[in-house]
Amino acid sequence: MKHTCINRREFNAIGLAGAAGALGLVAGTSSAYAQGGPVEGTHYLKLAQPVPQTSTGKVEVVEFFWYGCPHCYALEPFVEQWAAKLPADVNFRRVPVGFAPQHEFHQKVFYTLEAMGKLGELHRKFFDAIHKDHKRMATEAEVVAFASANGLDGAKFADTMKSFTVIGKVRQAKQLSDAYHVDGVPMVGVQGRFTTSATMAGAAERTFMVVDFLVNKARQAA
Repeated sequence: MKHTCINRREFNAIGLAGAAGALGLVAGTSSAYAQGGPVEGTHYLKLAQPVPQTSTGKVEVVEFFWYGCPHCYALEPFVEQWAAKLPADVNFRRVPVGFAPQHEFHQKVFYTLEAMGKLGELHRKFFDAIHKDHKRMATEAEVVAFASANGLDGAKFADTMKSFTVIGKVRQAKQLSDAYHVDGVPMVGVQGRFTTSATMAGAAERTFMVVDFLVNKARQAA
């Protein structure tokens, strides 16, 4: 099986500069599902300790990612395709992870874009800036320039990155990734009970086939 995620050790080693120039494509791999669907322990894992869920009446799906991860970038088109057809009873959100202090910087960018109401518009553009335009996006000056070039108030962007709201969101993201035992990205959690990834699914394009299977399992359990 071809490796299609970055684990904690690699996450720390790749660095922001290395990620910017890394190959952003995941080649398809063969993965024979057993008859009846994905197999626990092969295509997905069941958490020994479920993550507490808020009672919304919806199945929660969480994608854990890092902007600097080439495999997360390769998965993004499939994330977008799947999210565009989201069932009414499914709640989807992205959660940036930070295995090391340098990566927390991108968490702050994500939650700043969210706080300023521009996440939907600029999430993919920020990914592209790193992996397509080969920009490091590792300093305040670089991300403020990005924000300004996309019509945001640069000074406000910089202030928001340091706000209690953003810092609190970063803390919550760490708590959730710890609760899901995220040890590599990209990884997808379903209803606080299951996790899967492109590596486990066999290829990026298979990931959300497994996610849909797990969403159905969560529905049945409910």
